[in-house]
Amino acid sequence: MRKLLFESLIRAPLTEAPPDPELADLAALAATLGDVARRRLGRSLSIREIDAGSCNGCELEIHALGNAFYDLERFGLRFVASPRHADVLLVTGPVTRNMREALERTYNATPAPKWVVSVGDCATDGGCFAGSYAVVGGVSAVVPVDLHIAGCPPSPETLLKALVALIEHVSQGARVP
Repeated sequence: MRKLLFESLIRAPLTEAPPDPELADLAALAATLGDVARRRLGRSLSIREIDAGSCNGCELEIHALGNAFYDLERFGLRFVASPRHADVLLVTGPVTRNMREALERTYNATPAPKWVVSVGDCATDGGCFAGSYAVVGGVSAVVPVDLHIAGCPPSPETLLKALVALIEHVSQGARVP
């Protein structure tokens, strides 16, 4: 016990490194997203996250958007519990046979205008699970997708940039490639 106590006094604390200066741009990026959403929708952007059968890697990055480091709430972006309050559906993972009907119902319950974003490689085309007996395929096999975000998993910065691109393209009346 004494040895552990002594080592803990000598050893430096295990903390994360300070944020990169590039992440100062992150606040500007999130503020831009909030402004564009308010201009387009007249209010803040509401996001509903749906796990259609993923490994939870993408969910960890999506949940990081709500932590104290990124704190999307300060920019008016919020995650909602009901699809009836959502503007954007963030869908992760390949769509499993068990989740197909739930995804369709969620899509139908979301009021227009609504946008569907497939997050990660698995949501795009099924990823390494493609061809499995338990997987229907990517999200676009079940509901129309407005934006595909590549990555396994995509970083929170990538997610923010993609949401800005989605709102800006939709406000111009075009579908995002």
